[in-house]
Amino acid sequence: MSFLPIVLMFVVLYFLMIRPQMKRQKEQKSMMEALAKGDEVVTAGGILGRVTKVSDAYVTLEIANGTEIVVQKVAVSTLLPKGTIKAL
Repeated sequence: MSFLPIVLMFVVLYFLMIRPQMKRQKEQKSMMEALAKGDEVVTAGGILGRVTKVSDAYVTLEIANGTEIVVQKVAVSTLLPKGTIKAL
């Protein structure tokens, strides 16, 4: 009976912290695997760009006309809807 509060605390910790984090990691991984040429993304540093080339670990982004940079896939934080860059 004295272990009940400790067990209850771990159950609450699981549902409030661990489970949502695992779900977020799973969504991030599936987003990285689904990156394709033409997708518009935001990097962890806040750079907006259009994907021009995808390899195993790197993504080439066009950030302006004729300006391309190579970033790691893990640096891509958000996938934007099509046409977002033109709207800016």
